Amino acid sequence: MMNQMLKTIQNRQSARSPYDVHRAVEKDEIGQILEAARWSPTAHNMQNFEIIVVDDKSLLKKLGDLKSPVSRAFILENHALLSFSVEELKRKKVGILGTWFPRFMRDLSVKPKPEELTSFGQGSLVKKSPVLLVVVYDPVKRAPASKGDTLGFMSLGCVMENMWLMASSLGLSFHIVSSFNDGAVETKVKRILGIPKNLKIAFTCRLGYSSTHERYMRVRRDIEDFTSYNIYGEKRR
Repeated sequence: MMNQMLKTIQNRQSARSPYDVHRAVEKDEIGQILEAARWSPTAHNMQNFEIIVVDDKSLLKKLGDLKSPVSRAFILENHALLSFSVEELKRKKVGILGTWFPRFMRDLSVKPKPEELTSFGQGSLVKKSPVLLVVVYDPVKRAPASKGDTLGFMSLGCVMENMWLMASSLGLSFHIVSSFNDGAVETKVKRILGIPKNLKIAFTCRLGYSSTHERYMRVRRDIEDFTSYNIYGEKRR
């Protein structure tokens, strides 16, 4: 019988669809997600993170109205991770289906219109989300002797994973809003939410209940594809 935790991990997904604006996220549910974050493993138990719970509709609208243009670098690097058929995605075992993206991001010969580069952002989804969780950290504080604070960033990843798995176990939808990490947009987000200048946004997530029950195709490499035994590249006979 499969372990329940493993089932939760396998069922976790990024819910990119709009959320039901008429269905609130209960305080107890948010509390459990924050409790999961509280017990995340962090390097040297630094706990170098703060979380802002945003559920004020006027603030959500202000955040959703922020423009975040799609860069050429993102378009090119994202394109390299796309598959253009289910068969291709199954064969690669990594990346995502290109159907999630507008034509100009699927076909690099198509020149996007200026409005497409700004409207592609996640603003409309943010405005219609019941709750945003904004996780910030102090970049000056770092794990001892951790070059580039690798261990610190890994710790923030643990916080994200704990929150995500708890949300998934509660039946809540969860989606990372990556556009708020952009330099110019981040500055505006910090101003709206009163975040001190010395802190940086690690990640922001939308929390709610998806208005659709559509599940998209997810692929993973097989265990033998990434596992070696004793010596790199050595496989079990």
